Amino acid sequence: MTRIGLLSDTHGLLDKRVLEHFKDVDEIWHAGDIGSEDVLRRLREFKPTRAVYGNMDSGEVRYSLSEFYRFRVEEVNVLMTHIGGYPGKYNPWLIPWFKKSLEAKENEQMVNEQMVNVIDLFVCGHSHILKVQYDPLFKFLTMNPGAAGIQGWQPCQTLLRFTIDGKKIDNLEVIELERL
Repeated sequence: MTRIGLLSDTHGLLDKRVLEHFKDVDEIWHAGDIGSEDVLRRLREFKPTRAVYGNMDSGEVRYSLSEFYRFRVEEVNVLMTHIGGYPGKYNPWLIPWFKKSLEAKENEQMVNEQMVNVIDLFVCGHSHILKVQYDPLFKFLTMNPGAAGIQGWQPCQTLLRFTIDGKKIDNLEVIELERL
């Protein structure tokens, strides 16, 4: 079992409460708008960290990360980007990837015992709106952890914590922090 801490949109602020809530996770995922190299460095020193850059990131953050990150944790194939949307309202450039994933699932294409192009979990940020929703059309779970920083209009800072055990995504916890 792998324990994940998921955040986005820190915009240069790594609230110490985030580290308290992520002390028992195995990995941290950051879905963009990190805001500073210092935040990324601190996360990486704390726990293994996977991240993408966001539209507000520049300099070393942008140059050290990718816009899209595909990876596998246990038996779950993940696609992470910053600006992604949600079921029924995805950014158009993602639709071809999602269609390939659905086709691979339906045809059960296998290469090296892994399904080609499959997405089981889609992670994004950008909206500052926490949303976890299953997409019945493309047959994957979407997660947006909202915003862990204080930029924007959101009434509180939000994070997600969950586990991946084989193919199972479980034990999802929504963490709301009183806004600084």
